[in-house]
Amino acid sequence: MLEAEELRSGYGSIPILHGVSLRVSAGEIVGVLGHNGMGKTTLLRTLIGELPVTRGVIRLDRADITRVSMARRARLGVGYVPQGRGIFPDLTVRENLQVGARLGDGERGIEEIVGSFPILAPLLDRRGRTLSGGEQQILALARCLAGRPRLMLLDEPSEGIQPSIVEQIIDHLRDFRQRWSLAILLVEQNLEVIAALATRVLLMQKGEIAAELSPAGLNDRALVEEHLGL
Repeated sequence: MLEAEELRSGYGSIPILHGVSLRVSAGEIVGVLGHNGMGKTTLLRTLIGELPVTRGVIRLDRADITRVSMARRARLGVGYVPQGRGIFPDLTVRENLQVGARLGDGERGIEEIVGSFPILAPLLDRRGRTLSGGEQQILALARCLAGRPRLMLLDEPSEGIQPSIVEQIIDHLRDFRQRWSLAILLVEQNLEVIAALATRVLLMQKGEIAAELSPAGLNDRALVEEHLGL
């Protein structure tokens, strides 16, 4: 579904990605693991179109989307949940979901999503800024999924979240992967979350993919320490 070849990008004159190539198939969850500052968030921001590509190609269903706008990528089925959640703090939960649902099935889609995320049902009239960190993360996922994406780019969903909410996030992502054949590119530093969800794991180092391994390979402490020092 998603292909990136020799992707280079950065911030102004500062290069961050140095020829990243990867693929994500329908129904596959690919994890990206690495220290802070290695280019993981830059990779997602480039794939969604927030940062320009200086060299390389991005394809969605084999169509070149390298120069396509963020809005067009969203309409093509690419969803993005940024680090820090990115909800609209002054909108209600319902209004946040309505923003996402404009790309999906409208109010019917909101009903389906709330049915899948029952934690949100009693919060629909609450403003986003009044929610706990875990509730905001659930809302960010639900808002993205309300747009019925085929591919989700997900940045550090477990960061600062209590373990019980992290378990809910894992269960929700497994469910939608199976239900919709949803493809997910998951940036994460929590080894347990990566191991629980990913079908493949990419180790990122200094703006490059340093290695690829199976989730079971995360048990190879020597390999993980070699690339990540974890």
